[in-house]
Amino acid sequence: MKNILIPTDFSGNADHAISYALNLFKCERTNFYFIHAYADEVYGPFHNVDDTNFEKNKNSIENLTNSKLNELVTEISERTHNPKHVYEAVSSFESLVDAVNNFSNLKNIDLIIMGTKGKTDDARITFGSNTIQVFKYVQCPVLAIPDGIEYTQPKKIVFPTDYMVPYKRRELKLLDILAAQFKSQVHSLYISDFEDLSVRQLDNKKFLEESLPNARLSFVVTAVANRATAIMNYIQEHQINLLVMVNSRHSFLEDMLYRSTIDEIGLKPPVPFLVMQNLPR
Repeated sequence: MKNILIPTDFSGNADHAISYALNLFKCERTNFYFIHAYADEVYGPFHNVDDTNFEKNKNSIENLTNSKLNELVTEISERTHNPKHVYEAVSSFESLVDAVNNFSNLKNIDLIIMGTKGKTDDARITFGSNTIQVFKYVQCPVLAIPDGIEYTQPKKIVFPTDYMVPYKRRELKLLDILAAQFKSQVHSLYISDFEDLSVRQLDNKKFLEESLPNARLSFVVTAVANRATAIMNYIQEHQINLLVMVNSRHSFLEDMLYRSTIDEIGLKPPVPFLVMQNLPR
C-alpha cells in the first residue's frame, strides 16, 4: 500500500497534479491524502486584530478549507471509481512546509506530488515559491508536475549524477519501484569532460547499479558545457518522460536551490521532476 500526499491550493495547477498522480498509481493500492495548509491565509491579512476577530476569521477560513477539501474528495471519488484508491482530506493550521513535513512523518508518506506552480501561475517562472520551499525543506521525495503536460508512463527516466555522493538504498528504492512498475529505462547521466572515474566514484556507481536491479539501467557521459543545458538537451533528444535528481549536500541540485534559483540557472524541465532527499529524516 502506497501513501501519497498531495498539497493543494485548489488551483488548476494543483488539480492537474492530482490527475497525474491518480494515473501514475491507477493500478496500485494507494492511500491519497489531499492537504491544504491555511495558516498563511489566516495570518496574512490579520496581523493587527484582536483575538476575537482573529478567531472568527480563522474559523471561517478553516470551515471554507474543509468544505473545499470535502468537495474535492467527493468529486474524485465519483469520477474515478477506483477500488484500489482511498482518499482522505487533511486541513492544517500550519505553514505548507511544516504541514507537509509533519504529516509525512505521521503517515510515513512514500511520495509527495504537487504542481510546479500555484494560483499565481506566472508564465515567467518554472517553479513557484511553494514548490521550491518543499524541495528544499521537506525530507521526503517530491514529484513536481508541470502544468499542461499530458500523463505519459515514465518509460524513459534520466538520472543526472556525478557519482560523488554516496547514495542510500532508501532514496533509490522509489526509483527502482517506478522502473519495475513501468519497465523503464533509467539513463544515468554523468556530466563531465572526463570519462575516467575515481575510486570513490566507481564505488558509488557500482552501488547505484546494485540498488536498481529492476531498472533497465544505462550509463551515459556528456560534456559539461553547462549542466542545466546538458540535462535539458538530453531530455529533448531522448524523449525523456521523467527527470530524477537527488537533493544532497554539495550537489548540483542543492546549488540551484540554495545559492540561486532554478530559473536563473536555466533548468526548466518540460517533464515531471522527481527530487529525492539524501538528508536525515
